[in-house]
Parts: sequence; structure tokens; C-alpha cells
Amino acid sequence: MKVKPGRVFWFTGLSGAGKTTIGKLFFGLLRDHNPCSVFLDGDILREVFGNDLGHSREERLKSAMRNSRLCKTLSDQGIDVVCATISLFRECQEWNRGQMPGYHEIYLRVPMKVLIERDQKQLYSRALRGEMKDVMGVDLPVEEPVTPELIIDNDGRNTPAQIAAMLSAKFGHINFT
Repeated sequence: MKVKPGRVFWFTGLSGAGKTTIGKLFFGLLRDHNPCSVFLDGDILREVFGNDLGHSREERLKSAMRNSRLCKTLSDQGIDVVCATISLFRECQEWNRGQMPGYHEIYLRVPMKVLIERDQKQLYSRALRGEMKDVMGVDLPVEEPVTPELIIDNDGRNTPAQIAAMLSAKFGHINFT
């Protein structure tokens, strides 16, 4: 019996862009329609995979590709996946598009000024003071998605719940059975 592949909703953006918050809200709406769904978060996945990688570009790419392969494995089994991860690398974006037929990329774009104001993990302030290296958007280049299904400017004009509802309406035309 052939299994219909699940979809992957890949939330990407810099630290503080709202990936986890909006991704979890969207996942809740998705799960109401399809109980065969899972939510993955980049920080948690680092721990699951053993937290053996640093934050250099090469190690971040390796981590992103681990996340991609896990998403593909799950979607190949008919599971819908909501994945919230920075993963701003062309190699990863291209691999995802080529390997996962139900791949939907959602880019949360936020001005650096807003990210610095949010800075929950103190990454930007420490990096700007020279206390920390390998912070994407500060001393590591960002490769914004070329062809995401959606670009959401998450600059505070809409609440995370409003954005999740908008995403649910956008993807609600996809059969959730």
C-alpha cells in the first residue's frame, strides 16, 4: 500500500522572527484537521541530535540538513510536519524543494532593528558587543529564500495568532485528509 506523502511547512527566519511562536499556533490549527502531524523546533532538534554542532556556517548547514532529512522521513510516512528553524541556506532550501513534494516554505522577515529590540536570547546584543561570534544576520550572511510560498513581514503589525489564522486560511485549500 502506497502512503500519500505528508506536507512540510517550513518556517524560516532569523532568531527572534517568531518561527516557533507562529509555527506552534499554526500547528495547533493544522492538528485540528489532521491528527497525523508533528511540530519540530530547531533548538529542540539540536538537543535531540546530541547538541554536537557549533554555530559556524558549516555546522549550521549540517544541522539544517539533518532537520531536512528528518522532515522528509516523516513526510514520506504520510505525516504533516511543521518545522521552525533558521536554516537560511540556499543548499538546504533547494534540497527541500527537490526532495519533498509537499514542501511549503514560509519566510518570516523581520527588520534587524525589531530583532534587536526583541532579542530574547541576547544573541544580537552579545554579538554586537563582540562577545559572541557566528550569529546569523550579524557576522554570518543570510541567504533569504528565493521562492518561498509566503513572505510574512512579522514586524509587529499583526499578532502571532492573526498570522497563524492567515496561514491556516492560505493552506486551508489543501486537502487535510
